[in-house]
Amino acid sequence: MHFLDTRQALDTRAIGLMVVLCLTWSLQQIALKATAQDFSPILQIALRSGIAAALVGLLMWHRREGSLLADGAWKPGAVAGALFGLEFLLVGEGLGHTSAAHMVVFLYTAPIFAALGLQWKLPSERLAPAQWLGILMAFTGIAIAFLLRDTQSNQDWSRMLWGDLLGLLGGAAWGATTVVIRTTRLSSLPATQTLLYQLLGAFLLLLPAAFLMGHTTFNPKPLVWASLAFQSVVVAFVSFLVWFWLMRRYLASRLGVLTFLTPLFGVVLGAWLLSEPIESSFLAGALLVLAGVVLVSGHELFAQWWRAFRPVPRTR
Repeated sequence: MHFLDTRQALDTRAIGLMVVLCLTWSLQQIALKATAQDFSPILQIALRSGIAAALVGLLMWHRREGSLLADGAWKPGAVAGALFGLEFLLVGEGLGHTSAAHMVVFLYTAPIFAALGLQWKLPSERLAPAQWLGILMAFTGIAIAFLLRDTQSNQDWSRMLWGDLLGLLGGAAWGATTVVIRTTRLSSLPATQTLLYQLLGAFLLLLPAAFLMGHTTFNPKPLVWASLAFQSVVVAFVSFLVWFWLMRRYLASRLGVLTFLTPLFGVVLGAWLLSEPIESSFLAGALLVLAGVVLVSGHELFAQWWRAFRPVPRTR
């Protein structure tokens, strides 16, 4: 989910797969929130990571791919895994305080943090003026969503504010994971190996954290089992591998722009399936955040469009 190799332009298949992926990624927050009373989110994410790691390990064994300890890649792999685990620790804890819609929007600020980190680490990733404008727009939107909410209509606004902050920190952790992968030897590894580092990191961090924090609720209801199966097989295994496959074959900037559908789906599905209220200040801030993320992720695409459609000056 973090590689930025570029290949061909998007076709109908890629766009269709991206719509399905964005819907899937938005539903993971909905499923975690919907089952939170019967299945602690942190415990659920830990178990899904362990199950998905086993599936990825079996796939690597079947393909006869390299060892996790080969070529010293385990060192940056351990850092990426720890950051991936931290991201979902923040998500799992944050969902106990805020809505799924808020969580998915703040989590998907990750491209902003990744762009800032890559700007610092890689000379080739210097930000263009349009990207700096996008970053300004995104942080303005965050400020609006945080500071202008109606405290009278929401008695638990301070609790939701804390959950939103955890979601934002989760986005920062995701962005940091992207920087680690892009700037180390992990960028040249098979997608399955990089994914396995992240899944193992999440499992090893979140399982003990769930017990230490007392987040061990598990009532084996049908919805709980369905959520665990969806999270483990569909989200953490299939969707991430499909994402890697897409990133190796299509232009990353164009795929990145389409990921903004995920928070949009999250807001709509949260309101529809969980009856979550959508505050006007949050909606205004979220739209500004998403516009900023799209500008940062897709500035190259927009620049190409501008060059393609810009009127050609007449010559005498």
